Amino acid sequence: MSAFLNVENSLTGRRWLSPDPALERAAEALAQESALPLPIARVLASREVTAADAQGYLEPKLRDLLPNPLRLRDMAPAAERIVAAANSGQRVAIFADYDVDGGSSAALLIDWFRAQGRETTLYIPDRIDEGYGPNAPAISQLASAHDLIICVDCGTLSHDALAAAKDTDVIVLDHHQGGETLPPALAVVNPNRQDEDGSLGHLCAAGVVFLTLVQANKLLRESGRAQPDLIAMLDLVALATVADVAPLIGVNRAFVRQGLVVMARRERVGLSALSDVARLDSAPSAFHLGFLLGPRINAGGRVGRADLGALCLSTTDPRRAEALAKQLDELNRDRRAIEAAVRDEALAQVEAHLAAAPGPLAWAAGEGWHPGVVGIVAARVKEAVNLPSVVIGVERGIGKGSARSVPGVDLGRAIQRLASEGLLIKGGGHAMAAGLTVAEELIPQAMARLAELLSREMAERSGVNDLRISGLLDPQGASVEMMHLLERAGPFGQAAPAPRFAFAEQLVENVTTMGDSHLRLRFRSPGSQPVEAVAWGAMNGPLGPGMLGAKGRRFHLAGKLELSLWGGKERVRLRLDDAAEVA
Repeated sequence: MSAFLNVENSLTGRRWLSPDPALERAAEALAQESALPLPIARVLASREVTAADAQGYLEPKLRDLLPNPLRLRDMAPAAERIVAAANSGQRVAIFADYDVDGGSSAALLIDWFRAQGRETTLYIPDRIDEGYGPNAPAISQLASAHDLIICVDCGTLSHDALAAAKDTDVIVLDHHQGGETLPPALAVVNPNRQDEDGSLGHLCAAGVVFLTLVQANKLLRESGRAQPDLIAMLDLVALATVADVAPLIGVNRAFVRQGLVVMARRERVGLSALSDVARLDSAPSAFHLGFLLGPRINAGGRVGRADLGALCLSTTDPRRAEALAKQLDELNRDRRAIEAAVRDEALAQVEAHLAAAPGPLAWAAGEGWHPGVVGIVAARVKEAVNLPSVVIGVERGIGKGSARSVPGVDLGRAIQRLASEGLLIKGGGHAMAAGLTVAEELIPQAMARLAELLSREMAERSGVNDLRISGLLDPQGASVEMMHLLERAGPFGQAAPAPRFAFAEQLVENVTTMGDSHLRLRFRSPGSQPVEAVAWGAMNGPLGPGMLGAKGRRFHLAGKLELSLWGGKERVRLRLDDAAEVA
């Protein structure tokens, strides 16, 4: 089959594929049967949604999709203990991971206890000094002054650390891959425990916390007590779901769709302040959560104070929220500079490794690389080479690394296997992201074994570097009205990609850079209005340099459409994924 628009080798080195013929037929049939516009029918057909289910998919309701919390093991004792602590005013500590999911999970619990007049202690470990997850000294210290410790987005593999709590109750609310045994805790609520059926494995930690609070509210209601407003907390669940790259399927779609509505009300002062420093000038979308707000919240844990993100999300003081948001924004700028230096070194290593021995894994390790940026650099490496990627910072003989995967390859399980085989000091995570600690002298051996573990899954991914086009569009068809129709099929994100449109033979009128790594351009076809396009991070790969001199030339352009606000008016913008000059 010939390439779409005859693009065999685009600026990013990809072959463009036509829309799947069978999917097109299904979309046309769905459009006729449901009276939906064809662009929406294409999205629904790609999700295998039938005409009978179309309306429910387009309007996901939490009441329809929210699972019974008691489907998760240990949910009953966890919710009962949390309610008992709130009712009796016991001292509660929240031990959270330092990323967006951990911070959002902590803020959910802080909000819930605060709504009942109870304050809690927040503890987030320092990434450099303490590393990921509970550690024995911290747990022992918290246990000496609290009646209950709730670990969120961590703790499932922390057997020794949680044993340090001794007589203090511990609850783990997590979603990372579980081991063969559970840590010593009153309850471990985790859809990815080995004794769970996996049907709720797509939840992030904040989703698990939300379900726990749903069950807790049920207990409060049954005892005649007032319940905190959980709907008002959905902005946190939406933020965590998108930023943690959880699949937008099932209840996650309702979390994000309804959470974005809550966020648009700007009632959470921390998120409003973060939106302002990020110059978010339109209604929030899943893209904004993942690429504008998420990195700023993560910046505290990466290169600053680990608890800044959670404090910003949970504060009720507008002035403090503004100060915290500005601090996080400054730290995010610092993070970018550190990241750029590590990224360049890591990419050079990866290119050398793959040139010497091509394989299913990209990895790099460097002395003194900041542990706060290795995760985001791993993501950049993965984007550049389209392989599962591991980036490790080494200090005093110990490597601390982060790994990012590609769809269809469970990296968390493979890294947990490495740890069980003794090649890592510790390691774990989930399918798309994981962390590890390894002795410096074992890094080459561990990476070789990891490549071996991943080889079968990678071999089954055929055509992974092809770019599938959803349909052809001209600038006149890229209207605000069409975008509003498309948004009904969202939210778009992990496991629910937005449609990718191609614009054929477009005249590029202008190209400029934005900051150090982004690209802005304007294009049109004869007789049409011009369309603006942005390519985030394009200067870090081949797309940006390839388009810099494109003014006055004709290109096929491919990307995803989005709405932006300019001068109080909505307009359509293309988020450029790829381009190919017209032959």
